[in-house]
Amino acid sequence: MHPSPVELLAPAKDLACGLAAINHGADAVYIGGPLFGARAAAANSLADIERLAVYAHRFHARVYVTVNTLLKDNEFDQAMALCHQLHTLGADGLIIQDVGLLEAGLPPIPLHASTQMNNRTVEKVRFLEQVGFAQVVLARELSLAGIREIRAATTIPLEFFVHGALCVCYSGQCYFSEVVAGRSANRGQCAQFCRHRFDLLDQEGRIVAKNSHLLSLKDLDLSAHLAALVDAGICSFKIEGRLKDENYVKNVTAAYRLALDALLQKRPDLAHSSSGQCGFGFVPDPERSFHRGATDYFLVRPRNRAATLRTPKSTGKKIGRVLARDVVSFTLSGEEPVHNGDGLCFFDPEGVLVGIKVNRAEGNIVYPKDGTDRLRLSVDTEIYRNRDSEFDKRLSRSTLCRTIAVRMHVEEWTEGLRLSLIDEDGIGSAVALALSKEQARAAGMIESVARRQLSKSGETIFSVAAVRVDLRPDLFVPAASFNELRRQGFAAHLKARLQAYIPPAHRHIADTVLWPAAEVDYRDNISNCHAAAFYRRHGVRQVERHPLRAADAADCALMTTKYCLRFQLGICLRPGEQEKEASATPLVLADKTGRYAVTFNCAVCEMTIWRQWPACRHPTGISEPGSPLPVVAAIPAPGQIR
Repeated sequence: MHPSPVELLAPAKDLACGLAAINHGADAVYIGGPLFGARAAAANSLADIERLAVYAHRFHARVYVTVNTLLKDNEFDQAMALCHQLHTLGADGLIIQDVGLLEAGLPPIPLHASTQMNNRTVEKVRFLEQVGFAQVVLARELSLAGIREIRAATTIPLEFFVHGALCVCYSGQCYFSEVVAGRSANRGQCAQFCRHRFDLLDQEGRIVAKNSHLLSLKDLDLSAHLAALVDAGICSFKIEGRLKDENYVKNVTAAYRLALDALLQKRPDLAHSSSGQCGFGFVPDPERSFHRGATDYFLVRPRNRAATLRTPKSTGKKIGRVLARDVVSFTLSGEEPVHNGDGLCFFDPEGVLVGIKVNRAEGNIVYPKDGTDRLRLSVDTEIYRNRDSEFDKRLSRSTLCRTIAVRMHVEEWTEGLRLSLIDEDGIGSAVALALSKEQARAAGMIESVARRQLSKSGETIFSVAAVRVDLRPDLFVPAASFNELRRQGFAAHLKARLQAYIPPAHRHIADTVLWPAAEVDYRDNISNCHAAAFYRRHGVRQVERHPLRAADAADCALMTTKYCLRFQLGICLRPGEQEKEASATPLVLADKTGRYAVTFNCAVCEMTIWRQWPACRHPTGISEPGSPLPVVAAIPAPGQIR
């Protein structure tokens, strides 16, 4: 039986990030195109996507393009034209959310079901496989048991997020931004309500939690669970971060490359899904990049305190505690060296994150740029570093860390020399160089000259594993001729690798597999007539002519989440109480934009936030059943927090 390929899938905000991901070990990269990507702030030109695809294909790595927003009817022609352009330019797959695309004549390119499609049940994933998707991005909330259940019922490749920012809501099901701010998260315009400060109140209006980031989650880190994920059925390991910078991509991609390589060395049943080997001039450490603290979410536990209540910002790595302080400096415990230009931070007595710019450091004595007079910094305060200047410099210098091993054979040719190359994938190429053959003054030197000159790989993607020399000992060839032969050989081999790359193809055939539900509503995200036609073709009888919008729904759930405020705050019902009651008492979530109802379905461990009280959940004294809770402020433009 052939080994199963394992894919490390890295994010790319732009071309530079995409190239960095490939150079640091990614088997595939996902990137937004010029339009219709779920990160509106991370759009890229078609020219840059083509350049990235050509570069990735040298390593037989892949480029997936996100076309994963919901589409309006008047955008459909443009979206279809984009899909065909991306296929022509060499994209290896499209990550989509809008099923209307399957009704509109797609090119023969593999489709990946975005996590925005809310892929968390056996029935949903089986349906997606049956209607022609080539890969499914599973919901982040799934446990190992849930993944195993899906794997047992399907054969489609399964992709899973293993690192980065978490959406608190089931992906694709968050309507907070759309309903309250008029900007749809499903169209790449999320206002990130989950990163706001909130108060939590009980039915009588008493404060349960005050001025906290109650919906802001830590960052996902499943690096300790890669083997378990493989055994559960995951074949593609996805890093979040299409708004993150180049150094983040380098660092986190390298960390997971090393972790997966270590796993592959132990597991003959697994194989790399692209070419080349990586060697890094730095020790990868994801805590030194954007980092809110780590959680494994619900992978191994049905409940988890996954929130970071004090701040949605990056705190970075904890490096010690304050041992002593004076008016210009403080002394830090711990073994982590601090450098000039570092960014440190701490939480003041009110729980506010305060930043410190390091002017200089002498051993464990730190001199902040503006002194310590205004810093509410006391002995035993924990200090974090959210900008490591020396580490960032090493990352900035890290460029091509990935090479493909080749073996060379140089021999005489009637008109000069012939050089043959064969690489680790068995791909071969050959070039010939015409030159006049001269007699050497001293025989026996040519072999050492040939080996020395041909073994140099310079700034290419190749590393020379061996050089075989079949030349007459009395032949003289200048070193410059071997250099030219080597340059031509590498150039020809690059072309040979690109010609040998076979892009994945997938022909889309209309079918009538039944949708696993009898009805649809606003949570099915039908935003155009093509999507409505898709559901009709798959057995849903009643699909309204006009798009079903969350903002038009009388009882709209702004978000439903596996994360539970009651458990996070330690006020969850006990196991015995849960058996008696299907749900806990509703609460009220309030911020500068308004007040929102929070209900709990303890039977399935879910929490729902509503824009108004559902009639069946109305707590006395808050509002009339069905009446809206007020929205009192405009929402600022989307930030770059995620």
